[in-house]
Amino acid sequence: MATPISRRTVLAAGAGAAAGLALPVAAHAGAAVRVRFTLDAQVLDGGEQVTSVTLHTSRLGRVDPAGLTPGTFTVHAKATSPIPIAPGDQIFSEYDLDRAVTAARVDRHGDIVLDLAYAEGQTGGGTLGYIASRGRNVRLNLDYTITQNTPLTLRGGRPLTITGFRQGRLANPEVDAFGYGIARSGMKYRLYSPSRARGRRPLVVWLHGGGEGASLPDNYYDNETQLRANRGALGFATREAQRIFDGAYVVAPQSQSFWMEDGPRFAPQIRDIIRDVVRRHHVDPSRIYVVGCSNGGYMSMEMTVAYPELFAASVPICGVVQSLQPGGGRLITDAELAAITTPTWLVTSRDDTTVPPEPNTIHAHDLIGGSLLTLYDTVVWNGYQFPGHWSWIYVARNDPARNGQHIWQWMAEQVR
Repeated sequence: MATPISRRTVLAAGAGAAAGLALPVAAHAGAAVRVRFTLDAQVLDGGEQVTSVTLHTSRLGRVDPAGLTPGTFTVHAKATSPIPIAPGDQIFSEYDLDRAVTAARVDRHGDIVLDLAYAEGQTGGGTLGYIASRGRNVRLNLDYTITQNTPLTLRGGRPLTITGFRQGRLANPEVDAFGYGIARSGMKYRLYSPSRARGRRPLVVWLHGGGEGASLPDNYYDNETQLRANRGALGFATREAQRIFDGAYVVAPQSQSFWMEDGPRFAPQIRDIIRDVVRRHHVDPSRIYVVGCSNGGYMSMEMTVAYPELFAASVPICGVVQSLQPGGGRLITDAELAAITTPTWLVTSRDDTTVPPEPNTIHAHDLIGGSLLTLYDTVVWNGYQFPGHWSWIYVARNDPARNGQHIWQWMAEQVR
């Protein structure tokens, strides 16, 4: 193995995501050469992962790509919780390891990109950690260390050794496309605005699952996890969805805890966010759709109970109707379910052991007049089998269909 030329640990992304540009430097022997780098992320169906690192080297000169190999640099990643963890508590997905570099290349800007190994279910690339005692996902503090193992070659044959690396922001174009918002009630949300916003556009309201809310006792309320944990909200902002909906706003509120804690209290706060988005943007009030998974599946039904005239359609995914606590009662009564008039398409999987289908989704389907139901056997996408509870993956991919019509097309046709 080649002797490392330079190694410098840099500040964590959670603490220093706003790192500035490094000062211009000369790229000649003996000069200090410092480079800022960006963590590039993608949200997979199982959550967000860092999939590459971009070294901002273009200002140093044109790097000869022929001299780049996966072994030119080593990438080490350390991920830790932003919330103190009590002794004996568990946090899943913290890590401290080398990330495998699968390719090294020069992009169209002249920067070096290090592609990293990643896959569904792979440990060591995720940006979120799950704290068991709180039932919450949190955005991990990411501390990446770059080591240069062999010199780079600039066009013309000059060698280049980087003497320091400075970590910059976590970049995810899909997540970054959503703007921040906060309602008068204090509930935070993220909002995607369509590029084609002429005339009144539809609005899709995405209600997250139980692990994506805030943890106020820890002063943790990031207004990001509801986008990074899965592709639920992001799916409706994709080019395919935007084409089907002819351009749609997508709003993703984040609960101060979790929706099932007190749905009737949260419902007016969600309604106020919707009203605010409608007032500030070109939203068609007759085409507002509510979609939610798990806790959010419960909350989507709760919203149609509380506001029967607000939504053109509702898509509860593996939603909770019967309390999951031993001996607990119904969160939504049979009378309330039977009174729902909003067009409803329910989705779940038979192997869901977290929210069993029979007393929840299937029971709701039996009582909600005219409702549709898609009942999968398992949750499998691209050959990877996910936990049975994760049936929201199918909705995020527009997979449920009835008589040849897929769920996004069905939603887009509904008008209140």
